Amino acid sequence: MRRSTFDSYRRNIELHVLPALGRQQLTKLSPSDLDLFYADLLAKGRRKPGGDSKGLSAKTVRNIHVMVNKALSDAQRKGLVVRNVAELADPPKLSAQRRKELKAWDPDQLSTFLDAIAAHRLSPAFLLAAHTGMRRGEVLGLRWGDLDLTMARVSVRQALVTVAYEVQLSDVKTGSGRRTVEIEEGLIEALEAWRSVRAEELAGRAPAEGDLVFTKQDGSWVHPDLFSQIFDRAVAKLDVPPITLHDLRHTHATILLMNGTPVKVVSERLGHASPAFTMSVYQHVLPGMQAEAAQLFAALLRKSKTDAGRTSGSA
Repeated sequence: MRRSTFDSYRRNIELHVLPALGRQQLTKLSPSDLDLFYADLLAKGRRKPGGDSKGLSAKTVRNIHVMVNKALSDAQRKGLVVRNVAELADPPKLSAQRRKELKAWDPDQLSTFLDAIAAHRLSPAFLLAAHTGMRRGEVLGLRWGDLDLTMARVSVRQALVTVAYEVQLSDVKTGSGRRTVEIEEGLIEALEAWRSVRAEELAGRAPAEGDLVFTKQDGSWVHPDLFSQIFDRAVAKLDVPPITLHDLRHTHATILLMNGTPVKVVSERLGHASPAFTMSVYQHVLPGMQAEAAQLFAALLRKSKTDAGRTSGSA
């Protein structure tokens, strides 16, 4: 199990499960108790120091249910309880949760940002994120050994993440997340120039294969939150729609899909589990693509009829 996953379980247990159910005897726990527990989390699960509260998302509550269900299933299997009451409870359905609308820039807006950020020391990192759709942690966790500038490819093998407020290297998000992404000449030139910058900062020593590509001048890691803050501050000064750093990933995918790149190719670049998942995430792009497909199909039919008419007329 990845440490970030373990930490997520730990926080959900300490912040939500134990305060609500920790003193409840297992033999007296009922499906109704869990239903009330889930409802309370949805209404005011995120409590703030000032007394204000906000509900957790249906996905988060569902994840807590899955964890409780597994624990009680183990308890039943080991004879600690007669039945698993979580199986009889009613956790929130994810289908009832409104999908968050994805935000993305068009090519002009993306170019505006890249031109504005070009003067920043870490501009090559933002350029890489925009041109590959790599996640924040994947960009910051990239090693020089993962770059093959001769073959124009980037291998995504690890990520720099925060776990319990500490920065550490972790495996990529999923098995499909381990991938190779092709890159183009302009990005290669930017990365070669960045290698020269790092060599100068290291007093003439070339970066080692195991060194992270994007670091502070002294070689220390760039905190992921700081990377996001640099992005947010730059965007706030521009006349472009406000988006988050993660939305650069959506921008990469949306631009490719809207310009006819096959879904399978986009899915592979993003490291998604399957093209079906990519289609479900970027379904907002597909209606426009379907309209273009319908127009193309009708145009081909009209051309076919015209060509047939010309052939019969000449005959």
